[in-house]
Amino acid sequence: MIEILKYTIPALLVLVTAYVLLDIMFKNEEKRRAFEINKKNSSIVTPIRLRAYERLILVLERTSPNIMVVSNIKPGMTCFELQSILINYIRQEFGHNVAQQIYVSDELWTSFRSTQESLIQLINNCASKFQAESEATKLAELIINVFASSDETPTEISINLLKKETRILM
Repeated sequence: MIEILKYTIPALLVLVTAYVLLDIMFKNEEKRRAFEINKKNSSIVTPIRLRAYERLILVLERTSPNIMVVSNIKPGMTCFELQSILINYIRQEFGHNVAQQIYVSDELWTSFRSTQESLIQLINNCASKFQAESEATKLAELIINVFASSDETPTEISINLLKKETRILM
């Protein structure tokens, strides 16, 4: 019996040691492969994400009321026409960039969407203070003044969040 234990115990120790070493080696190899895949994916995805951030910031800047109103107002327009054009412009700008949500955080996308909703609400609230046939310049002036009087606009919040997220990526 002692003879069997003399050979069995060292054999079991060698087997356990080999198992532990092989297990460590395989786990390290798996980690190395995962790192290589992440590194390769990162080099592909990072430029795409940066383009998504660029597109979103362009939308936020283009839909800023002071820029949007000036670029869309025409002489002889009524309040109703300006309201319709601005709302369609906002929906179109945001709609063209819906696919960008897969490249940004949920927090940023929620902020981005709430910016769209608050801009439409701002336009509708300002338009409700005028008759539909009133001059569009009155509505434009009110929209710009109300937007400018805000301490921190939804557009600024989204832009700041977008910049923060971009800095983390880099």
